[in-house]
Amino acid sequence: MAMQQFGKDESGAGIKVNEVHDLTRIERIGAHSHIRGLGLDDSLDARAVSQGMVGQNNARRSAGVILSMIREGKIAGRAVLLAGQPGTGKTAIAMGMAKALGEETPFAMMAASEIFSLEMNKTEALTQAFRKAIGVRIKEETEIIEGEVVEIEIDKPATQGAAAKTGKLTLKTTEMETIYDLGTKMIESLTKEKVSAGDVVAIDKASGKITKLGRSFARSRDFDAMGPQTKFVQCPEGELQKRKEVVHVVTLHEIDVINSRTQGFLALFAGDTGEIRTEVREQIDLKVAEWREEGKAEIVPGVLFIDEVHMLDIECFSFLNRALENDMAPVLVVATNRGITKIRGTNYRSPHGIPIDLLDRLLIIATQPYSEKEIRLILDIRCEEEDVEMTDDAKELLTKIGHETSLRYAIQLITASSLVALKRKSAEVEVEDVSRVYTMFVDIKRSTQFLIEYQDQFMFNEVPMAEADEADSMED
Repeated sequence: MAMQQFGKDESGAGIKVNEVHDLTRIERIGAHSHIRGLGLDDSLDARAVSQGMVGQNNARRSAGVILSMIREGKIAGRAVLLAGQPGTGKTAIAMGMAKALGEETPFAMMAASEIFSLEMNKTEALTQAFRKAIGVRIKEETEIIEGEVVEIEIDKPATQGAAAKTGKLTLKTTEMETIYDLGTKMIESLTKEKVSAGDVVAIDKASGKITKLGRSFARSRDFDAMGPQTKFVQCPEGELQKRKEVVHVVTLHEIDVINSRTQGFLALFAGDTGEIRTEVREQIDLKVAEWREEGKAEIVPGVLFIDEVHMLDIECFSFLNRALENDMAPVLVVATNRGITKIRGTNYRSPHGIPIDLLDRLLIIATQPYSEKEIRLILDIRCEEEDVEMTDDAKELLTKIGHETSLRYAIQLITASSLVALKRKSAEVEVEDVSRVYTMFVDIKRSTQFLIEYQDQFMFNEVPMAEADEADSMED
């Protein structure tokens, strides 16, 4: 039968099959890897513990309202400030927003200090960040042939000098069956995809790309060479040839890069995007506007999250003021843990280190310190995330430490105490392990106390200078 020719060459010898290595995705445990969303119900009320989020009910509800605004996609250039003490979950809320938006809505994340380390001017870096947060959903109609493979016949030439390989492909749906003549390229594609009788395939008529959708349920009783990963699908219904709408979501920045470089989309992988000319961006904006009028594309406004926003300088803040007025601007979410401090690049002090004219544009969401009960719930989630077994007494001690020092310090002690427990060959972390690491690693308060006691033994000590200044002022 013609099917048997797939695995043999003309001499009858077996074709060498290249070894295929499975790509394993390595997940690392990060500070916010336990966050799955904002933990809100349908009426935007915050659940006590949900999707890795604990407490901060008002802040999460406010973020949920912003999320609804982003999903509507009608209002551009709104800006939100997450303001609160260190360790009160500002970045966690931003991560929750990113997860809740899903894969299709662009979410660009950056630290403000990145602006000063890039090999381009500050306004260009911010412009690129803004355009990374605006998506374009492009709709294309394409003709596809979708059906179950009944039979593949490939005729090989008898001699080397003869014409190229030819063949026939029989496809069927629940209502019809058709035989298609195959050219050399289609035969190569079918061989490459290892398509055989019983597979359900989709063939793009424009490009000739073959996609194997799965194995037909009619063949589910055949157990020959079927692994546990085999996906079974129903035989397609209706016509073999269908018109299908294909939707791609790309960011404006990706379109900018593809159109500004000679190597095109390869620049995206190289990472060396460089500065993009204003003319290129203007032409792209005009083209996207045309596509929107014709119904071929629609704008998907996303979120640009800038952490530690007080690190931006006065020039960057001025640029943000102007950029937010653009109708193509995304929703800007910024976070800071600073109080009244100097605006970088000036001698003026301002709340959060942000100029008053920009603060006036911001919806401010305040985060509050966690209660002892909330710290305990967060530590429970982190123990599970870091795969650490801990007794209730040990968790109580860790909660007390977190309440008296900081949540971040308590979280850092989880893995450290787990390693101490492992050393004494215990599967569970107990109170003595937490006590041990508490004495090994000091927190900020104990470290400060130590510095004050032994200040004379450290270099560049400023305490005597402060005392000298006070003495001078008293004399004056």
